[in-house]
This record gives sequence, C-alpha cells and structure tokens, in this order.
Amino acid sequence: QVQLVESGGGLVQAGGSLRLSCAASGSVSRINAMGWYRQAPGKQREWAALTTSGGITNYADSVKGRFTISRDNAKNTVDLQMNSLKPDDTGVYYCFANVVMNGRSWGQGTQVTVSS
Repeated sequence: QVQLVESGGGLVQAGGSLRLSCAASGSVSRINAMGWYRQAPGKQREWAALTTSGGITNYADSVKGRFTISRDNAKNTVDLQMNSLKPDDTGVYYCFANVVMNGRSWGQGTQVTVSS
C-alpha cells in the first residue's frame, strides 16, 4: 500500500502562485507514476498533470504552460507549481500514485481557492 499526504493549498488572488506538495510513504518502490487531479465545485474530478518514474511529464491543456510538476524520487515527493492562477483553477487538488500490482492510491485532497 502507498499512503499520500498533500500540503500547500490555500487562498490566492488571480494571477498569483501556489505550490502543492505530496509525500508518499509505504511501498514507494512500486510507484511508476504520480500526479494530480482536481475537482471544481459541482464538477467531476479531472486530471491535471502527471510524471512518470522515468521523468516524463504530461499536462492537461487547461494547465499547460502555467503548472509545472516535479518529482523527487529520493524524497518520494511530487510537487505542483501553479502560476498565473485563475478563478477556474479553484477546487480540491488530489495527489495520486499508480502502484504496480496495486492500482491507484489517492491523497485526501487539498483546497485551492483563487479569488478574482
């Protein structure tokens, strides 16, 4: 099993920045990808960004060019640097990890609120 704990959410004005962090523990050697989903009020959870153990990154079109995902394999953490934030970026951000032979683990979520 892999446990994930997010931190770094908060309230920011439009145009501002926030950095989210996710720390993994447990069977971390079996993680082959980590990333972030987000869920806006009244909407379905949507994928935002991921990074693989090989260093490949990918982003949803809605965040490309504004968000940067980074992973520290030594510390078992994945961060999401969010710049040029918009009110539409408001929501709960969930860290995930794809674990070999064990599916996907999720964090508890962290709230991001962007005011206009």
